[in-house]
Amino acid sequence: MTVAHVGERLLTPGEVAALFRVDPKTVTRWATAGRIGSIRTPGGHRRFRESEVKTLLAELTTEANLGNGHA
Repeated sequence: MTVAHVGERLLTPGEVAALFRVDPKTVTRWATAGRIGSIRTPGGHRRFRESEVKTLLAELTTEANLGNGHA
């Protein structure tokens, strides 16, 4: 099990989904597939490190812009 850095904000699947403009179930599938790391709460819910989410979002945004000829 992975431990979050002290003081790092953890996001819910719904919060991550809003950032990526996808359904929360998609975020859960990404975590299951290993595309994004997740932490399980004692109750079994997934949480995502804000820093990792922002890094992935920046990478995907850059790739989208490169693919569209905007970069």
